[in-house]
Amino acid sequence: MTLDSQETPAAIVDVRKMEKNIAAMQERMNALGVKFRPHVKTSKCVEVAQAQIAAGARGITVSTLKEAESFFAAGIVDILYAVSIVPSKLPRVMALRKRGCDLKIVVDNASAALAIVEFCKTAGESLEVWIEVDTDGHRSGLKPEEDALLEIGRILHAGAIKVGGVLTHAGSSYELNTPAALAALAEQERAGCVRAAQRLRAAGIPCESVSVGSTPTALAARSLEGVTEVRAGVYAFFDLVMHNVGVCAIDDIALSVLTTVIGHQEDKSWVIVDAGWMAMSRDRGTSKQSRDFGYGLPCTLDGTPLDGYLMIGANQEHGILAPADAGHAPDHGDLKARFPIGSRLRILPNHACATGAQFPEYHALQATGELAVWSRLHGW
Repeated sequence: MTLDSQETPAAIVDVRKMEKNIAAMQERMNALGVKFRPHVKTSKCVEVAQAQIAAGARGITVSTLKEAESFFAAGIVDILYAVSIVPSKLPRVMALRKRGCDLKIVVDNASAALAIVEFCKTAGESLEVWIEVDTDGHRSGLKPEEDALLEIGRILHAGAIKVGGVLTHAGSSYELNTPAALAALAEQERAGCVRAAQRLRAAGIPCESVSVGSTPTALAARSLEGVTEVRAGVYAFFDLVMHNVGVCAIDDIALSVLTTVIGHQEDKSWVIVDAGWMAMSRDRGTSKQSRDFGYGLPCTLDGTPLDGYLMIGANQEHGILAPADAGHAPDHGDLKARFPIGSRLRILPNHACATGAQFPEYHALQATGELAVWSRLHGW
């Protein structure tokens, strides 16, 4: 199959761009002297994870236990499940551990910590637990100076549970767009997580790993003193949100949606395509950024952005391409001649994770122009 013959809509991964992105991040982590543990929730794809490990990554981060089970079945052993655990999921965690998976779990509250201790006591087994730290008020975790950090550490340690480390995610980095602001947040992320580890160690609680990361802060950090590993995910594909943040060029975006022109509304300068929100997702992450890309940036089949056009609207199976400036349509001649029925385009996504999630598989574009099928994991 090629781009000309593949049924649409389809999720296309440009393998050359993906491998370039993977290599650049790994080289940066090597230069900063830290282990790199990529987050596979972006791709949920074994072939992508294998490319990351081949480049030098050590271990992976997952967001679901199904990911952990699937990637372990594919031969990846060192796995961090970076979502705060609930007691009902502990049997699945233990089953993976007993099969040889070096699975680490995460807590950010005393209730979960007590449940882990009780579960392990009953099972006569143990788990490795990391404590989540909040360094930017983005979502989950404990502030580095909170009393609860030491309370959780003591509950686990006293219950013979290994406190393997602390981790944080500076998700608010997605809201920034200058090198100085990103560098400052990267330092805040580093310092806060290191401080949490220091407090645990001072209290007599071993804490070997200090794990930080988001794609923007990983690429902006100037020093990672005290950090043992970095996590990032979307960097492998990048997307329009990351472009607006300022950490990638349009040409770095490796994921696109292949689509076919199915109609026109000439009086509105609209081009109708067969990729709606079921293909692109409803993610409008660029709407609050400096440049709004609508539902995505249309490109020619070779990946060249279409000057002056955006995907301005999306119904379930219909996408609407139109001039970005509704009052000033680009003068490209006859709309039907430029975008004939049956012609193909590619749409760059706002959020690679969300767009990828719409598809059961990727079509990996090789240097030869041929497409290979890579399965994508679904579910929890």
